Amino acid sequence: MYYSGSALHHPLDNPIWQALRTDHAVFAMGDGRAARYLPAVAPFVAVADDDPRSAAQLAALIAPGEHAFGVGVAPAPRDAFRVESHGPIAQMTCDSPLTAVSGPAITVLTEAHYADMLELTALVYPEYFRPRTPEMGRYLGIYDGGRLAAMAGERMHTGNFREISAVCTHPDYLGRGLARQLMTELCNHMLRRGETPFLHVSRQNHRAKALYDRLGFLDRCDIEHWALERLPVGVDVA
Repeated sequence: MYYSGSALHHPLDNPIWQALRTDHAVFAMGDGRAARYLPAVAPFVAVADDDPRSAAQLAALIAPGEHAFGVGVAPAPRDAFRVESHGPIAQMTCDSPLTAVSGPAITVLTEAHYADMLELTALVYPEYFRPRTPEMGRYLGIYDGGRLAAMAGERMHTGNFREISAVCTHPDYLGRGLARQLMTELCNHMLRRGETPFLHVSRQNHRAKALYDRLGFLDRCDIEHWALERLPVGVDVA
């Protein structure tokens, strides 16, 4: 499924592109019609529209054999890469403060915690979290002794919209309300700054979708989630 850039009116219709062109330009590679996050920051790429010229610029930003991901406008088909739809997924926003919940102490995660963050995300949130992902925003965690039991943080940022992502709970700590506690703190902090929290979740991830519904997030739209594989030189799309 491919979206036409001509029909887009809201910054969240093509959130990766908007973030890379605005508040996250410091992490961006590319210009004009296509952009991507630096590979050490995030595996996300974007095009301004589904014009073949945008796809050509995107191909030049991705190394042969590399895999990347997108949300929103997908590039036009091109021999240099293969695009596979993983969507649509739900895009949700939160406009009102969430009810505060009590729980264990929350730690603001810093560079000193990066190894713990990478270990947890590799276990329950693989592929999307990279060594420099924590630079994208504010990350919070809950520790049990020396183990990071749960975490959540801020990812894409464009204007007054900031994404919540990497909502991870170690399997040994599920059902204790840790994700709810972290998300409540993140959302209310964003709202106090005048920002609107948003997130993306697969409708097949029933546990997470139900949590976000209970918290007060509202469905904004279904948006395409896609994966891109840059083919090795000399290999064409079948």
